[in-house]
Amino acid sequence: MTEVIATTPGLYPLPDWAKDELSDLKGHQKDDLISGDEGEPIVDAYGRARTEAVDRQLEAGLDRIVEGQLRWDDMLAHPLCVHDNVETRGIVRYYDNNNFYREPVVRGDLTPDGDVAAELKANSDITQAVLPGPYSLAELATDEHYGDSAAFLDAIAEFLASEVDPFPSVETLFLLEPSLVTDAPEDGEDERASDAIDAVAAATDADVVVHTYWGSIPEKSYAHLMDADIDAIGFDFVSDHEGSLYNIQEYGTKDDVALGVVDGQNTLVETPAEIAERIEWVKSQVPKSEFETIYATSNTELFYLPTSKSEDKLDSLAAVPSEVSL
Repeated sequence: MTEVIATTPGLYPLPDWAKDELSDLKGHQKDDLISGDEGEPIVDAYGRARTEAVDRQLEAGLDRIVEGQLRWDDMLAHPLCVHDNVETRGIVRYYDNNNFYREPVVRGDLTPDGDVAAELKANSDITQAVLPGPYSLAELATDEHYGDSAAFLDAIAEFLASEVDPFPSVETLFLLEPSLVTDAPEDGEDERASDAIDAVAAATDADVVVHTYWGSIPEKSYAHLMDADIDAIGFDFVSDHEGSLYNIQEYGTKDDVALGVVDGQNTLVETPAEIAERIEWVKSQVPKSEFETIYATSNTELFYLPTSKSEDKLDSLAAVPSEVSL
């Protein structure tokens, strides 16, 4: 029997009170963004916001609880932007939307940092970790130390694996890999991307979901991703349901699957029945007789939304497992 798990890929919007308080504490310039060595007032404000995000997920009844990544000023680039051997430079557009992050320029060895592990250890109710996938993180960054793209991707993978190693016990790790869609690897690089994902996944005993979005993965990259030793691949059934379905029908997928069936960038709130119908439709279209686990999730991060709308979507997602008929 298929288990349906309600979850999200993290990166929640800061509540309004936290935006106001942190704006006063941090300032309004690029140099005032998170650096990893904040003073107690800023740490305390983020801690209260994290507790609020975790409590709200528990209240909704989600099956996996994320930390929320409320400190991640630079979105997926965050783990590099707070590293001592990384220099942040100009503001760069975050994929094809109206958000921006500081360009992380790697100037030295990417030694273990522990920033993300500290966030996860701050609340014992967290059951799902979130990290950028190694390929996407390498694509978002600039290398001025390792010398070539292959060595840089290997270093990013090794760095992320070292970040995973001190994680507290979690049930699931979501690796977010939108660049596999938006900036697909070329021949040869696609196999290295799969190997890099393997290196990060091997660092944890948790179930690993490689979640992709903003379209569907090109066929060759998808075929190599299927070779990775991971538990599930995530598909964006909001942006490109035809391409996502084609990959599953043509190449198969893992025993578990993550279905991005809630729009993480649209304020229209889906009902549990609508979400369940989308999941049932996907299941009816694939040749696989039964998935062991279906992760019901939003297609993208939720920080694009007002807090109230993101919380409404949490409520809808949490109600889905009891609505789905498989």
